[in-house]
Amino acid sequence: MAETLATEAALTEPNSPVDTGLPVDGDGAARATQSVRNVPASEELLVQEGDVAGDYLERLLDLVDYDGDIDLDVEAGRAMVSIDGGEDLAKLVGPRGTVLEALQELTRLAVQQQTGARSRLMLDIAQWRSARRHDLSKLGRSTAERVRDGGEPVRLQPMTPFERKIVHDAVTEVDGVHSESEGEEPQRCVLVFPSA
Repeated sequence: MAETLATEAALTEPNSPVDTGLPVDGDGAARATQSVRNVPASEELLVQEGDVAGDYLERLLDLVDYDGDIDLDVEAGRAMVSIDGGEDLAKLVGPRGTVLEALQELTRLAVQQQTGARSRLMLDIAQWRSARRHDLSKLGRSTAERVRDGGEPVRLQPMTPFERKIVHDAVTEVDGVHSESEGEEPQRCVLVFPSA
């Protein structure tokens, strides 16, 4: 139900023109003058992304009648948005974060519509990502130690890119092992090998 409501919220956004500050084509569509990938994200743009995301998510929470406090931050070159404090927020996370991932993509699209720039913002709800990050770091370290001590490679279950990066980072902290990703999405997984 939360996925449906989030999708409805995204689809019912008004299609009024938005002043993005970008040059406009003859048909009224904003166009970027430089590729976003070639220009490092400025602090000002990231703050703007956070503000747009916060407004979008506030409207979404009002639509589904959920309580929550929205916190905006800039960290590691990304806008970080978190929603905490409401009893129903776990429903916006979904099983293994599936609803959270969908909401993050919808929020990124809303930000892109307003700013004209592709967004890499991270959304966390009810501290699910921070708890998941902690669990995956522990999994990566313990798996790396097991591979180092036993000498046998280990294949972990399929994970999202967010999850795999955390595991890879944890594996690099253990000497004598290395990790690689293998497979196609959504079945891509991490393999941990002893170093040769």
